[in-house]
Formats: sequence, structure tokens, C-alpha cells
Amino acid sequence: NKKEIPVVLDVCGAGATEFRNEECERILSRVHVNILKGNSSEIASIAGEQVKTRGVDAGEVSADLRELGKKLASKTGCTVVITGKNDIIVDQYGTLYMVQNGHEMMGYVVGTGCMAASVIGTFAAVEKEYAFASAAGLAMYEIAAELAVEEAKGPGTFKQVLLDKIFSLSKTQVESRQRITG
Repeated sequence: NKKEIPVVLDVCGAGATEFRNEECERILSRVHVNILKGNSSEIASIAGEQVKTRGVDAGEVSADLRELGKKLASKTGCTVVITGKNDIIVDQYGTLYMVQNGHEMMGYVVGTGCMAASVIGTFAAVEKEYAFASAAGLAMYEIAAELAVEEAKGPGTFKQVLLDKIFSLSKTQVESRQRITG
């Protein structure tokens, strides 16, 4: 925080155990987090909603995710990124983006959510409008996933091809395939 390096907190597994919940709260109370990222059940858990969680995977959430994101962004002062079939990004100023890229194969590969947080952090390092950085980073990452699934034979090869697609993705591919609204 002192060096103005963006802090991305991926609340992986929030809601799964009391320990994870307490640690997320502890970090949020002691560190100025710029971007708070999680799937719908993780974010709902952090927001204090009742959630049926399945380990680190998304559980059932009945709340309107856009409103939940707005409420949490206002409360924490963070940009809130809710990943899922449609990613929702909202900041404390009311900026709202939806990213509609990606592929369901991502849900079968452990670590794709963690990779998304890393990509968001990379984009936030060069773009201080964190909602925009998060939306752009997720779109790029998920476009790479869409391209990877065209060549992958299953979850094992998907992860390998995904890394190659991230490396070789062109500006033209991103511009022609990105589906960001907001």
C-alpha cells in the first residue's frame, strides 16, 4: 500500500470454513485492498449473505449479484469482481461492467480462478481505473480460454493450451472477440 502497488484479494474459499471467513475479514480490516475478487458464493459470503457453499466452488446465491457487488464495493471502497458465466465488475463509484467471455471448461480446471486474479493484478498495475482494468483483464484471459478450448482434448490439455493462448493472443483477437458491456 505504501508504494501504491495495487492489492488484489482473491477470496478463494470464503464461506467454506470459518477460518477462511475470519482471515478475509482480517485482511480487509488491515490492508487497503483495491480489488476484491471471487465467485458468486465467495463474494456473497464476504457481504454477509446466506450461502450454500461447496468447498472453493461456487454455491447457490439468491441475491442480485449486481446489487450485491454495488453494496460491497460501497462498504469496502474496493472494486468488486464477481466471476461466473457472466462476470460482474463494480466499483465504489457505481461503475459497472459485465464480461461475457470464457468457457465452461474453465470450471473443470483447478486454478483458473487464481489465474484470473493474477491477470487482473497485471492489468491493474498499468491501469489505475480498477474496474476497467479488471474487465479488460478478464476479457483477455477468457478470450484465451475460448481459443484454447478449440484445440484442447480435455481439462488436462486445456490448461496447457490456455497458457500458450495467453502468450500468443493478439490485439486483433481481443478486439474482435471481447464482449464487455458497461
